[in-house]
Amino acid sequence: MQHLSWDQLTAYRSRVRGCLLGGAIGDALGFPVEGLTMPGIEARYGATGVTGPVPDRDGVTGRISDDTQMTLFTAEGLLRGRTRARSEGIRGAEVVLVQEAYQRWQDTQDHEEPPPRYDLRHRNGRLREERWLYARRAPGLACRSGLRQNHVPDSRSAIDGTPGPVNPDSKGCGTVMRSAPFGFTAGDPKGSFELAARCAQITHGHPTGYYAAGAFAAMISHLLGGEGLLPAVLKSMELLAHYPGHEETSDALRRAVDLAHRGPASPLTVESLGGGWIAEEALAIAVYAALARTDRWKDRTPVESAFLVAVNHSGDSDSTGSVCGNLLGAHYGDVLLPAHWLRQIEGRAVIAALADDFAAEVHPGERRPWEH
Repeated sequence: MQHLSWDQLTAYRSRVRGCLLGGAIGDALGFPVEGLTMPGIEARYGATGVTGPVPDRDGVTGRISDDTQMTLFTAEGLLRGRTRARSEGIRGAEVVLVQEAYQRWQDTQDHEEPPPRYDLRHRNGRLREERWLYARRAPGLACRSGLRQNHVPDSRSAIDGTPGPVNPDSKGCGTVMRSAPFGFTAGDPKGSFELAARCAQITHGHPTGYYAAGAFAAMISHLLGGEGLLPAVLKSMELLAHYPGHEETSDALRRAVDLAHRGPASPLTVESLGGGWIAEEALAIAVYAALARTDRWKDRTPVESAFLVAVNHSGDSDSTGSVCGNLLGAHYGDVLLPAHWLRQIEGRAVIAALADDFAAEVHPGERRPWEH
């Protein structure tokens, strides 16, 4: 285990916290306008569209969707794997533990409160006790149907472009929007890529779906290690290019990077990358929003403007907002997230606590010579 200096440790923990909280902000910004056309958004909120958190269909501001829900359960499953490896010496169980965590998320969609344990292996952990997570916020059909197949990918299988057995034709953005925590082990982008790609196949078998998840996790890993946004994206694209069948994902990312250098961002430029309903489009829009400059909102900071670029379009605004928020938070840390938006986010304290627990497990502040 690498021992970090105080400055490095502080930055790492801020970025992990920023990643999860930033994703929740982007999710909550986009959830009320998910699926609306851009003309519809402008008609409802004005010529510049959404400019901050707005009430959802129930009149509640700051609610997160299935994107953040699944991201939190991803983090819980991975954290359990890290803890087990440290305390019991059992390694390589991450895929199983993430799949069990997703079964706990499935419970939150099937029940109105924590169901009885009934000695079921997956029914444990802290998140399943959080009543606010028992809410159906437009969960993805492929995620739901895939989990019912109870598939656990082989942790030793090659990532080679072969379609997975579950929903082999599906490349929905559900693979990407939940995958930021796979990058929390900064310093191992390839390991993050491959673990995310394997776990994506729990629900989605299309190679583009799991490659987009892997590339996203690699970006987060690079960002937590201190890389800038553009270098993190380019290095992850370089890694992606080594895998057979990467072209669809690589092409989408290349278009996003090229577009970010051409001029100010607008809803039209965002929508030229797609609607974000499928994995490579969601990742491309999020990357574009994080990289591009814009002068559309004169009274917003660059970080705020990036969030707004990510959600003001005719498409899957909560997913693109969530993924962009993960990227922004992993780069800037929690300290540059808009505090006046963050205060309104549902479950903020639980999200921050989970991030802190994960960061402390990966890089504890004190030395533990007995573990080396």
